Amino acid sequence: MALAVLLLAVCVLYSWETQGSSDVTTVFVQKGKNLHLDVNKPVVLVEDTEFSWTYNNNSNVVRLFNDTRTRISDSYKGRVEFSVKNYSLILKNVQHSDSGYYTALIAGVKHQPVAEYKIIIQDPVSQFQLSVNSVSNSTESCNLTVTCSTEDSLISSTFRCDTQTCNQEGGEQSEVTTSGSSLRVYLLNDFIICNHSNQVSWTRDMKEIQHFCSLTAGFSLYLVRTVVLSVGLIIMVSAVISVHLMKRLNK
Repeated sequence: MALAVLLLAVCVLYSWETQGSSDVTTVFVQKGKNLHLDVNKPVVLVEDTEFSWTYNNNSNVVRLFNDTRTRISDSYKGRVEFSVKNYSLILKNVQHSDSGYYTALIAGVKHQPVAEYKIIIQDPVSQFQLSVNSVSNSTESCNLTVTCSTEDSLISSTFRCDTQTCNQEGGEQSEVTTSGSSLRVYLLNDFIICNHSNQVSWTRDMKEIQHFCSLTAGFSLYLVRTVVLSVGLIIMVSAVISVHLMKRLNK
C-alpha cells in the first residue's frame, strides 16, 4: 500500500513538472544585463491561492499572497523587481548561475503554470583577428589566403580574383567555436568580412581586397565605373562649351 502511494505521488509530481513544457520559451541574455520575464496567460487569484516565480521548480524567487503581500527570497533581495499589477519579473545583473528554468505559477488546489522560460546566460563574443597570410599577385590574377581566428577557433579561406571579379574558394566558410559562438568568413563586393557572433552579441572586421591586389587590366568594377563617369563628364562639359561657342559665333 505504501509503495502504491509513493508511485502515485511520483506520477503526480512528474505530471506537474512536465505540464506546459511545450510552452517553454527560450531566452538568451547577455551576462550583466537585466532579465525581464512576462506572464503570458491570465492570472486570477482567489482565496487560498498564491502566485510565485520559481527557479528550476524547486526554489522561490518571489511569492504573492492573496494579491496583497509580496515576499522576495533572501537570495534575490536587491536583485529583483516584481510588479503586482502585471506579475512581471525583472532580475538584475544576471550571471551564469542564473541560467535555468523560470516558471510563473498559481498555486492552490492545483498548480497552474502561466509562464515558463528557459534562460541561457551568455558572455559577449570575444575579440578576434582577421589576417591576410599570403598574397600571390600578377597583372591578370590575384590570390589571397586569410585567417579569421578567436581564442579557441580559426577559419582559413582563399580568395581568387581576376580583372573583373573575385570569388571565394569553396564559398562562405563558417564554424561553431567551442564556446558556442559562430565564426564566418565571406566575400561582399570587394571586401573580405569576418563575423563573430552568438545569440546576444556580434562583431566583425573587414579588409578591402584592393589594398592587396593591383591588377593592371582594371581590377574592380569600381575602377571601371570611375573611368566611365569621368569620360562621360568630360564629354558633357565639352558639348556645353561647344554649343556656347557656336551661339556666340552665330551672333
